[in-house]
Amino acid sequence: MMAAIYSAFGQEELSFEEAIIRGLENNYDVKIALQDKKITEIDKKIGVGALLPSLDATYGRTTSTEDVEQQFVNENTPRNIDGAKSTGENFNINAIYGFRYEAVVALQRLGKLDEIGELQAKVVIENTVAAISEAYYRLATELERYKVLQETIELSQQRLDIAKSQYELGGSSKTEYLAAQVDFNTDRSMLVSQEQVIRTARINLNELMALGDEAQFSITDSIKINDGLKLGPLLDQAMDQNKMLLINRRQENVAYLELKEIQAQRLPYLSLDGNYRQSVSNSDAGFLIQNKREGYSFGATIGINLFSGFTLNRQIQRARVQQESQAYILDQYEVQLKSDIYRAFNVYENSKQRLNIEHENYKVVQENTDIAFDRFKTGLTSYLEFRDAQVNRLNAESRLIDAIFSTKVAEVELMRLAGKIYYKSNDEEILR
Repeated sequence: MMAAIYSAFGQEELSFEEAIIRGLENNYDVKIALQDKKITEIDKKIGVGALLPSLDATYGRTTSTEDVEQQFVNENTPRNIDGAKSTGENFNINAIYGFRYEAVVALQRLGKLDEIGELQAKVVIENTVAAISEAYYRLATELERYKVLQETIELSQQRLDIAKSQYELGGSSKTEYLAAQVDFNTDRSMLVSQEQVIRTARINLNELMALGDEAQFSITDSIKINDGLKLGPLLDQAMDQNKMLLINRRQENVAYLELKEIQAQRLPYLSLDGNYRQSVSNSDAGFLIQNKREGYSFGATIGINLFSGFTLNRQIQRARVQQESQAYILDQYEVQLKSDIYRAFNVYENSKQRLNIEHENYKVVQENTDIAFDRFKTGLTSYLEFRDAQVNRLNAESRLIDAIFSTKVAEVELMRLAGKIYYKSNDEEILR
């Protein structure tokens, strides 16, 4: 219905799809979300380590030089050894594997947190797409409004030229000429103000795409309204695709697994250990000149917590309360989500009705303005009547533009709430 258009010659063209691509590539909120997702992936891998054995290797070597005096039973005179040297070497490999059921539950919990991290990144991406969409269409709207003001100034200029000619020829009073000049300057002032609005809208879009404020481009895509959205399918899609709802569901699972993880501390645990040791000691003094040992050892330990000062009971109670609270949070968000969709759909339907009305009204006002201008040129109507027709046309065009924009914004919000603004299914990668 409305072309979104017009910038200075030679500027880079920017389509809506290109704006989304640039935004997802450059936006810092998206980059931070992707880094947070990497952290949850690493945390999950750390949790896997709790189910694997640990293996340590140590090597030690000692050397000493001492003056030794030794007294033996069968000898009356002690032996003195000056500068006796002794050395020792030890090499150990120790393997320990401890199995605790809470480690298995913890790994499941970390898996859910990893899923939450992915969904949170998708939420940021969807919000960014929605913000860029609104900013792009806002700029397109303001550019269209600028075009309307330019057309208004053209009419005001023609009226001023006619009023001036009539005044100079004595066909009208100077009052009408001055009134035409005042109206022309008023329209010029509105155009200057609109230029400021466009600069602000452009800066906002550049910010979302992480471009410099000085970046200039021309908008190439038009605002196209999807008037086929239905409330029932939107609600169904939201219950299945809305990322924040899915996050809350997984948070409830996390709370349940946290409870199981604490309860698992009451179960027995098993620890297995194995050791390989090799040691060599040499000494210049004593009965043994060299002592060398090499061998293996294995062991197992089974344990169970019998009493921990009621701390474990308190932790379990707290985890149960947290699980109940998370269930309430999930229920609350489901109610909120449905309410948000109803509100957005109401705005969407109302905006569509307004759009139809304003579109029909614009046709009438446009025809009325053309007639009023022709009558003004021939002197059949006063400048006040023509100005009223001109202002009515400007207002009608502005209302039509606003109706188009508000309908599109409501459509974008509905698609975001339904989880369909960027992703077609939950299985898609974070960035396509």
